[in-house]
Formats: sequence, structure tokens, C-alpha cells
Amino acid sequence: MAIYDIGFVLEQALGHITHAKNLQVNVPNDPQVRAHWALVDFHVDGLASRVPIYKNNWTVRAGLRARHQLALMTKQTNLDALFFHTQVPAILARSWLDKFPSIVSLDATPLQYDEFGGVYQHEKGPAWLESLKWRLNRDCYKAARRIVAWAEWTKLGLVNAYEVPSEKVVVIPPGVNVSEWRRPAPREPLNRPAKILFVGGNFERKGGSNLLEAFRSLRDVGVELHLVTRDKIAVEKGLFVYNDMEPNSEPLKQLFHGCDIFALPTFGDSLPMVLSEASASGMAIVSTKIAGIPEIVRHDETGVLVPPGDTAALTNALRSLLASPDQRLTMGSRALAHVSKNFDAATNAQRLLDLIKAEADIAKFQRQKAAST
Repeated sequence: MAIYDIGFVLEQALGHITHAKNLQVNVPNDPQVRAHWALVDFHVDGLASRVPIYKNNWTVRAGLRARHQLALMTKQTNLDALFFHTQVPAILARSWLDKFPSIVSLDATPLQYDEFGGVYQHEKGPAWLESLKWRLNRDCYKAARRIVAWAEWTKLGLVNAYEVPSEKVVVIPPGVNVSEWRRPAPREPLNRPAKILFVGGNFERKGGSNLLEAFRSLRDVGVELHLVTRDKIAVEKGLFVYNDMEPNSEPLKQLFHGCDIFALPTFGDSLPMVLSEASASGMAIVSTKIAGIPEIVRHDETGVLVPPGDTAALTNALRSLLASPDQRLTMGSRALAHVSKNFDAATNAQRLLDLIKAEADIAKFQRQKAAST
């Protein structure tokens, strides 16, 4: 049995942290793979927090940290391939992409990210800097043997704006471990008021204020709203706030299982992994029609999509679901089926590993062919 030593260089920011944890759980299930982990931390403190450019520029910081960890990794083992998620730590690690067969994974291109710049407090730089950033990303994608896109929306951004051939891109969503999020017992009609759940670290960017306004308009039906966020929100009648929930924790899963509708009216996201978690727990979902979200929340099938910032549409969507228990149950069942088929982390991790191993085999064959001529 062939053994593949694969280096995983994983960005540790926002939802990418959960993606890295899921990979660390699922990758060891492949007996052919010896995984070597380089977790590229976002945070900066101490002396480094006073170094110009380094302290403020995530691309620079991620690239230098990735290079350092790769240097240590390759002293200890002979790698067969590298996997980068996202492209950010790969941009300044071009020499490593040239040295080893490498796959680069991403949730959104920089230009797609710029579309949501306002809600991320992100502003474009001067024209010369934006042009340089585009070229660096274009060259990174060119150096990678294959590119993994989280969504068809991401793939379109690569093909249309970064000169990436369509056949070079494979869409493999991150997903969740469905079996761990599945509700122990099937959902049934309620003998209590329905509960709406929101999970989002950044309350404003994720549309929390709009949801809170919609909730206040729905108090007449006796609904409860449960907010999981790191931001402090004043408690009021029917509102429950959780500031200390850990990702993938049992208390969080129990909260998903105990609520009935999941609402994430976000202003800026590419493919929020929390929507996979909500789907796996069999919940009807209300979210916004942006980026890759329609690929996981199918409008009027597994949930309802509304325009971002449209509180009236959000309120109407929630009111309709609150008044239709059977519709909620049907949508939740369809959501579970959809995520099980397309967004299961274990299945998609194996798809990813098969891709990496295939590229390692091709590279090995090419080296042997070149050596014999």
C-alpha cells in the first residue's frame, strides 16, 4: 500500500478554524496518508505586533509564518504533496508550490471578498497595490497543480477574473461531520412556541440586528430567539444570549437540536459552515441570497432566502415558517438529505485526499519520466 506524506498548511481565521479541525478529524481515516500540520495563526502579539507591515498585513504575516513552518516540516520528512487552505498563506510561499505538487483551496477570491469589503471593514488600496495583489493571486493559482473551490460561485470567480482554466478547479465544499450533528430523534410537531436560533460571532455582519428587529415584530406568536455570538446583547423577553459556546461542542449541538428554525440573514459570507450544521440537525433555514449560500440553502426547498438587509422580507419568511410546522419539518428533512449528500465533511475530506494523492502520483510519474530521458 502506497503511503503519502502530505503537508497541510491551514489558515486559522474565522470559519477556517472549524474547517481545519474537521480535516484533522477526518484525514487520519485514510490509512494511506501521513498528515503533517502547519496551522497558520492569524493573531499577532508581543514584539511582532510592533513590526510595520507585518502587524497589519495578513498576507505577509501568513506567508512568512507558512514558510517558517514548512521549513521545519521538510527537515523532518520528505513530502509528497502540499495542501494550502486558503490561498493567503500560499501567496508568499511560491517557492514551496514550485518544489512540491500543491493544491490550493479557497472559499472566495480576493475580488469576491472585496464585494463584501464594507461589512468586513476592508477597503481597497491604491490602484498599483490592487494590481500587484491581483498578479500575486493569479500567479499563485497558476503555480498550483489544482485548485479546490468551496462553491460553484467561487469557481466562477476564479475562472472569470483570474485566468484560471475551468478544468483546473474542483468544487469540494468543506461541510460538517453530519453524523455528529444529526438529531438523536426525528423532529416532530411542537407543543410549545417555536424557537429561532442564530449563530454568528460578528453579530452585525451576520445580520443579527435585522433578526432582532424581526423577532420583536413576531412576539405576538410567542416565539423565542436564541443568539450564539461573541458580542454582548441585552437580554429581553423571549431572548436568550450565549457568549461562551465553543464550536462543535456538545452544548452547541444540543441547542441546535432544541431549536426549530435557523436564521442567518448575513450581509457578507462566502459559504458559512454553520449552515451545514443547521442542515445536518434537520432545521429549516432562513438566510440571504448572496455568494455560495444558495448552493447549500435551496430556496423554498430546504429553506428561504431573502435579500440582505431586508427586515420586512426576513420577518415575513420567519412568520410563514412559524405558522407552518409541517413546512418546517419538510424543509428540515430535505436540508438533512441535501447536506448528507453534498456537504458531509468525512466524504468531502476523502474526495480531497483522493485529489491530492492523484496529483502526487502524476508528479512522481513526471519526475521518473524526466529522469529516464
